[in-house]
Amino acid sequence: MNDSNTDIITALSRIADALERLGPPVPPVPDMDAADAFVWNAENKTLLPVHKINRVDLELLQGIEQQIGILLENTRRFADGLPANNALLWGARGTGKSSLVKAVHGQLTKTAPGSLKLIEIHREDIPSLPLLLGMLNETRHRCLLYCDDLSFDAHDDSYKSLKAVLEGGVEGRPDNVLFYATSNRRHLMARDMIENERSTAIHASEAVEEKVSLSDRFGLWLGFHNCDQATYLAIIDGYVKRYNLQTDGLDIQKEAIEWTMTRGARSGRVAWQFIQDIAGRVGKPVSD
Repeated sequence: MNDSNTDIITALSRIADALERLGPPVPPVPDMDAADAFVWNAENKTLLPVHKINRVDLELLQGIEQQIGILLENTRRFADGLPANNALLWGARGTGKSSLVKAVHGQLTKTAPGSLKLIEIHREDIPSLPLLLGMLNETRHRCLLYCDDLSFDAHDDSYKSLKAVLEGGVEGRPDNVLFYATSNRRHLMARDMIENERSTAIHASEAVEEKVSLSDRFGLWLGFHNCDQATYLAIIDGYVKRYNLQTDGLDIQKEAIEWTMTRGARSGRVAWQFIQDIAGRVGKPVSD
């Protein structure tokens, strides 16, 4: 090899080293043994451990027995290393969608500690999903990735990142990661957006299909609806017993019904807000 070729190779090596220094550092593999739950911090490319998870026990969730059975079985299969589906929990506000995801995780980690890691990703951080999945792919743990209140508005293209991750990407979703999302919208986009796409697009059906097909990437759909009065009162009764609230002299059922009239709805969230009020009045904490 002559001096000219040697000089070229040396110069190329220096350029390659310089480019490597300019590139962003590779995120370290997270310590998944630090906790059972984490929150993804996209800005710092780190998983923040959560040592005390805000959740209720599975037995306190009333009126959604079918949804509980389906999601618990699907999640148990995944935790056991068997095939399982990504899940979309959709429906009315405050009906137990996010509570169910966290309660299922709690139930499984109670029976098999460390078997499943819950990782919350915020809606605005969806574009960073490929980076997060790359990090999780390097771990040995089963990871349940969870996004609460997921939806997309007009001119929001971040849904494409999620679409590729769920099924269509070249690399695909890692075998040790499952994705659960909750949403008030069955198709993750508002009805007026769907109608607007139909009215303004050259090929209306194709424009709508591009966005609506995102929900089709979830193999499991679970619907949630406002509960009836009997279920609502059963939820109240469950909380009263769990936290041993001394309600002598109070007509709990009557007050609970009056509470719904001020809120205009019956749901698990409304029931919990009522319990917070009662617990404060009788001077009893309601934390486990």
